[in-house]
Amino acid sequence: MKHLPRLPLAAILALGITPLAAQADALEQQLTDLQGFQIIAHRGASGYAPEHTWPAYDKARDMGADYLELDLHMSADNRLMVIHDDTLDRTTNGEGNVKDHTLEALKALDAGSWFNQAHPERADDAYAGAQLLTLDEVIDRYGDDVRYYIETKSPERYPELQRALVETLEAEGLVDAGSVIIQSFSQDSLQQIHALNPDIPLVQLVWYSTTEDSDGLVEWTGVTPAPAEITDADFQAIADYAVGIGPNVTYEGQDVIDASFVDQAHANGLLVHPYTINEPADMQRLIDWGVDGMFTNFPDRLNAIVD
Repeated sequence: MKHLPRLPLAAILALGITPLAAQADALEQQLTDLQGFQIIAHRGASGYAPEHTWPAYDKARDMGADYLELDLHMSADNRLMVIHDDTLDRTTNGEGNVKDHTLEALKALDAGSWFNQAHPERADDAYAGAQLLTLDEVIDRYGDDVRYYIETKSPERYPELQRALVETLEAEGLVDAGSVIIQSFSQDSLQQIHALNPDIPLVQLVWYSTTEDSDGLVEWTGVTPAPAEITDADFQAIADYAVGIGPNVTYEGQDVIDASFVDQAHANGLLVHPYTINEPADMQRLIDWGVDGMFTNFPDRLNAIVD
């Protein structure tokens, strides 16, 4: 895990570094670090513990993850909640949409027992009763001792999420500390965030699949054409607001991108962070392609390969 030094203001001034210069240095250091390989803990170490819970995030830190991934939704009372699905049914004992429940109701749910039932070989009684987390709680616990890779949803779903997120990150000093990346499948969400604070590194997520209406691959939000048809101009359009692209690698067991996709993205100034890679052989194959990092449920497996 790479850590940024936290110097008090007096020490910064004594070194002749202005706060703005220190901010610029931290952001520059983050971008420099991104040129190296990044281990991104997908919903924490979610192969070993319930996703988006303290056990998953604590394990990810211990396993050497460079970034903790957080998916965001909003509660009925506009709190930023760390949960992947739109609904509560899969990962809690609740039902219905996250956005239809208040923070108090969400905090009363059990977000851990499902994991023990789904993965008895990794079950732990301590996971039962794990609570859903808010973004504020995660930041309060880890501060800028970790880096965060945060996913936003479409502004059509949560019109206030983008501004609320940026204001929170700025207030906590995480942008200045070079401690955050924001990712989304929604180009609109990323462009709104870029307009609010252009210093935040952004990554455009893409999902390539087949459809009943198409003979070939399509990107489900239309951000790019199929990988075989993607042009430099398509990558440059993303590079106008983002530092990277996050593709799926396979669909129904077949590769949807290859090493040439990675090379072309690099040629247009974009990092490539594919998702979600859990088998060591697949990790090594993508490293051989030259990717700049990857999402995994098993950070320890990836760390063992890149060490």
